[in-house]
Parts: sequence; structure tokens; C-alpha cells
Amino acid sequence: MIKIGTALFEACEELERERGISKEVLIASLCDAMVAAYKKHMKIKESANIEAILDEQSGEIGVFSTKTVVEEVEDPELQISLADAKEIDEDVEVDDEVKIEVTPDQFGRIAAQSAKQVITQRIREAERNLVLQEFMDKKGTLVTGIIQRVENRNVIVNIGKTDAIMPQKEQIPGEYYKPGNRIRVFVLNVKETTRLPQVIVSHAHAEIVRELFELKVPEIEDGIVEIKSISREAGYRTKIAVWSNDPEVDSVGACIGPRGSRIQTIVSELKNEKIDIVRYSDDPVEYIVNALSPARVVSVDVLADDEYAHDAMVVVPDDQLSLAIGREGQNVRLAHKLTGWKIDIKSVSQMEKAEAQNLQNYEEDVREEEAEDEDDELKQEIEEEMSQQAYDEEDLQTEEPADEVSEDEEV
Repeated sequence: MIKIGTALFEACEELERERGISKEVLIASLCDAMVAAYKKHMKIKESANIEAILDEQSGEIGVFSTKTVVEEVEDPELQISLADAKEIDEDVEVDDEVKIEVTPDQFGRIAAQSAKQVITQRIREAERNLVLQEFMDKKGTLVTGIIQRVENRNVIVNIGKTDAIMPQKEQIPGEYYKPGNRIRVFVLNVKETTRLPQVIVSHAHAEIVRELFELKVPEIEDGIVEIKSISREAGYRTKIAVWSNDPEVDSVGACIGPRGSRIQTIVSELKNEKIDIVRYSDDPVEYIVNALSPARVVSVDVLADDEYAHDAMVVVPDDQLSLAIGREGQNVRLAHKLTGWKIDIKSVSQMEKAEAQNLQNYEEDVREEEAEDEDDELKQEIEEEMSQQAYDEEDLQTEEPADEVSEDEEV
């Protein structure tokens, strides 16, 4: 047995307290490392029944070989003769197993190196597993971190036990990410790697808005007000549809808060990104009207309403057309994402012009059809007259030979 002292056990207990690494796991790993080192050092085959035993009381560790008692030894690494076994234990019989200490005299240095390597490896594995478990549980939630640096257009954010990566596509366009600044990010994904897990975060995801409203609006957290849908173009504008499960609670008012306090807090968190709070409705016409706010709507005509097509024609006043469409089509695009309906917007004058054109086209089609009908009737009359004329001529030709016969008879 090799004396390693009680310091190792104390270190294992401290690691268990501080890092959450089980002392039993560390000791078992140390024993496995000792066995592997012994087999390599002594050039023993892997099938040999070798184990390491560590005595916590004495602080000693030893390597032992378990061999089967036989009359005649064929494999010295796995078997021991009955006579030799009797020297260890007088009560053994053939086919019994005996445990023999085989610890080399100069094995202390190997034991120390193995202990160091095992503990270092187990610490890394434990840290990786702890980080993986922690952030797997946080996947799909908001976390607060500190910006470390920008690397290859990716923002590196420290979120506690590890650094997360914010890819360029998950960043808000035009925003400057200054190292040292605190930032609230959304945990998108956690990937297991050979080292620490790779945590992917986002600052542009629509769910950030949901999480912020759940944090700032108690009625949402309590389930009284429900967020039905969110559409976002990060850094510019967000539309959020809300619904109240309590008739006495105004869903929009609850999100805005007294004197706009709640919505202002969220807007500040999002660096003054514009937010439209929309009242949800099961009626698609009402929902579309609300989604296009702040523009006023004259009418909504549902063109298709089935599981495959959701098309609607919206008419707005002439002075509201640009507002309804939004800059570069942003307002109508967000309304489409929010409601799931394809929305075509026209002004009143455009609609009147289109209707007038449709009426004109209809009248022209009617006139063309009437003209075609007249042509068909005239053609039919001509064909009938020609047919009648041909018939009369045929009758006339049939009557002429009869007249000639009569004249001959008279002569």
C-alpha cells in the first residue's frame, strides 16, 4: 500500500462543496486511473482482474490482483496455484478467488500523477456538465450578461459560468455593443462540445419582447392577460397582440401601465424600439384592423378563409395609405406576420378607380357579348336563308322534267 495521506480526501470534499463534484466519483476515477497506470507500467493485458483500493482511514492506496485458485496454473496473470493460495489464506479451495496486493515499490510517483490528472479531468467534466445542465434549463429564457468583446462579427457575452456567442444575425442592426456593458439576451440554443458547452444567444429574437412583458406586466405573469402573437423587426418596430381572460381587465391598458410606465420601461430596455400593442380578436376583420394601427381602416374584405389561404383586401383613407403600408412596407409586413393573413392595401380613390375600371371592363364585355350574339343571330339567319334558297332550287329542278313529258303527250 502507498501512503498518500488524508489531504487528498480533504481536497475531494472541498471540490464536492465548491464545484458540486461527488467525492465518490473522484475516488472511483482515481482508482480507475491507478489500475490503467499499473497495467501500462507492468505491461499486463487488459483482461487481468486488477483493481485499486483506497483506504480513507489510513490514507493508503494499493493495487490488487484477483486470481482464481487452480491445481495447475495455465495463466499466471489470472490464476494462482492452490499451494501459493494457501500461504495467503489457509481456508481457500480450488475455484475460489484470492486478492493479492501487487503494488510496485516505486509506484508512489505514478499514483500522485494519476491523482492530479484525474482530478483535473473530472473538474473539467463536472464544470462542463454543470454549465450544460444550467443553460439547458435556461434555454428559451432571458439572461443578463456582460459584453466581453466582438470577435469575427460575433459578440461574446459572459453569462456567468461561461461565455455565450451572439452571431451577427441575432444582433440588432446598427447597435454598438460596447465591452463592459450589461445586456439582456435570449438563450437560443445550447450545443454540447468536447470543452465547455457552446451557448448561442440573441438580442433580436421576438421572444425577448415576450419575456420583457412577462417580467414587467403582472397580469401576464398571472395568466389574466395572454400574449397571442408577436412580430418584430429588431431595432425598429414590434407588434404584440394581447387578449384578456378577464372581461374587467383591459389587456392593452394593462400592458401600457399607469401613465405608460410599463411600456416605457420595456421601450427603454429595447433602446427605444417602437412597440404597437394590438388587441387580439377571433374575428379576422377586427384583428386585421387592430393590427394595422395606428392607421385608420375603412373596410376589410376577406377574400379567402381556409387552412390554405388567408387573403384580405383592406381599404384605407387616401391620407392613411402611407401610414398603413409603413416605411418600406414595414407596418403591413408586421401586421401580416402578426395575424397570419396576406394583406393587400388600397386607398379609397384607388379602390374607386379600380371599381370604375372593373365596371367599364364589365360593360365592354357585355357589349362584346351582345355584339357576338347579334353576329351569331345574323349568321344564323343568313345560313337559314341560304338553306331555304337551296331547297327551293332543288324543288324547281325536280318539277321541270314533268312539264316536258306533258308537252310530248299533247303532240
